[in-house]
Parts: sequence; structure tokens; C-alpha cells
Amino acid sequence: MTIPRGAGNGPRTLFQGTAMTLTDLPATTLSQMIAGRTLAPSDLMQATLDRIADTNPAVNAIVALRDADALMREARVLDDAPRKGWLHGIPLAVKDLTAVKGLRTTWGSPLYANHIPEADALIAARMRAAGGIFIGKTNTPEWGQGSHSFNPVYGVTRNPYDATRSAGGSSGGAAAALACRMLSVADGSDMMGSLRNPAAFCNVYGFRPTWGLVPQDAEGDTFLSTLSTEGPMARTIEDLARLLDTLAGENPETPFPRPTQSFADRLTTNPRALRIGWLGDWGGAYPMEPGILAQCEAGLAVLQSLGATVDPLAPPFPAEQLWTAWTTLRAMLNSNAKRALYENPAHRAQVKPETIWEIEQGLGLSADAVYAASVIRSRWFAHAARLFDRYDAIVLPSAQVWPFPIDWRWPGSINGTAMDTYHRWMEVVIPASLIGLPALSVPTGFGANGLPMGMQIIGRSGADAHILAIGQAYHLATDWPTHRPPLAIDAHPR
Repeated sequence: MTIPRGAGNGPRTLFQGTAMTLTDLPATTLSQMIAGRTLAPSDLMQATLDRIADTNPAVNAIVALRDADALMREARVLDDAPRKGWLHGIPLAVKDLTAVKGLRTTWGSPLYANHIPEADALIAARMRAAGGIFIGKTNTPEWGQGSHSFNPVYGVTRNPYDATRSAGGSSGGAAAALACRMLSVADGSDMMGSLRNPAAFCNVYGFRPTWGLVPQDAEGDTFLSTLSTEGPMARTIEDLARLLDTLAGENPETPFPRPTQSFADRLTTNPRALRIGWLGDWGGAYPMEPGILAQCEAGLAVLQSLGATVDPLAPPFPAEQLWTAWTTLRAMLNSNAKRALYENPAHRAQVKPETIWEIEQGLGLSADAVYAASVIRSRWFAHAARLFDRYDAIVLPSAQVWPFPIDWRWPGSINGTAMDTYHRWMEVVIPASLIGLPALSVPTGFGANGLPMGMQIIGRSGADAHILAIGQAYHLATDWPTHRPPLAIDAHPR
């Protein structure tokens, strides 16, 4: 397909049997068109701004949007400039937990409502160097805590498939922007499912890479802080892999480097040789809303139809031990990193209660408790390694609840089981997060309620390329993200 220069978002063009516009196309396709000079960055920018004008008011996914005239001037410069990288001329919005030079960056906190960074964070610098044009930020919960993207600075991000429901979080703005075709590819971050939960809620892909593959910025503690990572989100696995190629790579100022190779060039695998372990609800330890397990089993059936073997597995490790280790280590990190906010009464009054709770949980921790949590973590890593001697991947649901009403802070119960913390309802992401395993959330279609769901395909540490290749086989067989949400379909083309 060729879309000529000047086409903008134009009249809809039939592409693989579906009416599509420029903003429907994957980043890889757009990149190839720009490289082949059949598409100008300025035309893509105009199409993107038109799409944002049409759809963003309904979902509030992109925030801190830059001036349109300034963005068009920047894009026109790239029309005839030497190609910088695969993202040359591609509009990007960076998650509002990542500093971007000269662009309002708030972390969703009123304390930083007018903060303008003087330098790019590492992943922003890498995306800029690859040629991306930063158009704004994507919305997130305050401090990224909680899997529901609302904050007192920008408000709530709505689900593109039902605007009364949550888009998840903390990369909820990124997931909703992808689903609505305002972005073709996006960055996110994941401590406790923040790439996976919103991907499931918004029918896109989110990949938590092996910890350390995408390095940290050299700020604060970089030796103990090994729970959170940044990673890519997209509507195709190829775009996901290409953005990972951009984000990954050693930072010599931080420890624990990991070797990298091109992930986009290694997306082929033989599904008939795959053996998958299905962990379901972890033997009943993780409450699930009705329909979620069946939806994930439908996704597994796709892998089986491609020739993979799927075995139901008994719980491989006590879930409560994993939760204890997780909450202890998370509280230790959050409490110390955010202590200054708590100790300043004026600042503490402007901090969300969930963050205050995290800090107070950490204040009472002993060194013995932290060590015991680390031992549990170590034992689970060793046990999981043995599990991956038998299986190419293990699978869990990406979420325990369907997208929930936007006026909830968080789900207080699942099937009558009370949640004892603000994040217990997303416990299913802990097995991968606690030990830094690569975990890919893939869409599994839509429930009887019309809402999206996803499942996590999890691999051994360092098996990122293999997990992405499994995801590519699944994507080619399903391509769920082409099922556009109402807010993407109904937006009128300009």
C-alpha cells in the first residue's frame, strides 16, 4: 500500500480488507514509508494531531500536548533531513514518569505540576536519538502507584472500549493512546504489572523485559532497586521488538548490564516445538472475576492450534510467600525513595494515601524482614529456573478483574474476597515481577461484557527474544489489536 505525500489522515483506504488511515498503520510500516519517501513526517504529524483532536478528549490519554504549530515546524525540518534512526519522524508521547527535556513532566503529582526537566531521562534520550518527535506525555497514576491512571494534575484516563471504565495503569495513558491510534508505539514502565495490566485492558501488547535489559538512570539507588523496569508497548510484536531494540543497551553508570542483540530480527519460532505451562489462578490463590480464565484458555487454544503443547500446572511455589516478599521489598524501596515527601508536612498533605501507606509500611521494616524477603525471592528464582527446564513459557492471566468503573480508586473485592491492600487485586503479576522475568501481555479477545482481556506469556531470565517470537506467532494467528475500539472507529477522518 502507498499513501502519497500530502495524504494526511485522508479518506480511508482499504488495507487487508479493513478501512484504515495513516494512524492505523504500525510504526514499522510508517518508518519504511518515511524512509522510502512515500510519506513525509509532516503529513504523519498532521494526521496524528487530527487523530488526537478527534479522540483524546474522550479518553484523556495524552497530556502535556505541545503546541501544534511547533510540532509541525519540527516535523517539516525532518521531511528532508538525513534519517536519524528507525523512529525518524514518528510522533511519540512519553510516559509521565519519565523526564523529557523542556516538556512538562509531573509524575502525576501536584508537587510537580509545573516541572520542566532540563535533561532527558535515558530512555527518552534514546528515543530522541532514534529520530522520534516528542509530542507530549501519556497519563499515569500519581507516582505510578496503582493500576488505574488517574491523578490530581490531569484527571483520569478512560478505556477506549468503554469510556466508563479504567484503562489500567500505570501505563494506562500509553495503552489507551495506542488503542485509539493516537500513537503507533509507546514506552511504559512496570513494577507491578504496569506494562501488562493496561495492555490487557486496552487490547494491545505490553512487554516487561528481563530486568536490566533496559537499564536504569544513574539516580538514587541502582543496586537494590531491581523490581521495576521500563519497556515497550505497541499494536504489533514487530513494533514492540523494534522499540525494545531502541530502549535496551548497557548504561555504564549502572550495575548489572545485560548483553543485547536485535530483537526485531529474531521473531521466528516453530510453535509445534513449544511446551507451555498454564498456571490459571495459581490453584485458587488468585481470585478471578468470571470469564477471565476462560478468555485466557481461548488464547491458549490458539497456541495449541499452532501445534504447541499446553499443560495445566499445579502451583509451583506458595503464593502467600511471594506476596510477603513482594510487599516487603516494595515497601522498603518506596519508603526510602519517597521519605522526603513524607517528612515534609506540606508535601505529605499533597501525596495520595496509597503512597503514604507504602511509605509507612516501609518505616517499620527491620533488616531481618528485608533479608527474609530476599531469601524467598532467591528461592523462587531457583525454582522457576527448574520449571523452565521443562517449559518454554508459563502463562497466567494479565489481570484478575475486567476493566472496572473509573470512579473506583481500586477494586475492593473480587468475587466476594476482600482485597486487603490497594494493589492486592493485581497479585497475578507478582510471580514474574518479583524475579525480573520477561513477561509479554498478549490480547485474548473480548468477554461477554465486550471488554478486552490479556494473558502473560512468561519466560526464563534472558529469554526475551524467545518470548517475543512466541508472541509473534500468536499475533500472526490472531491480530486482536485490529479490532478497533469505538473511540477509534467513530472518530471522523479529516
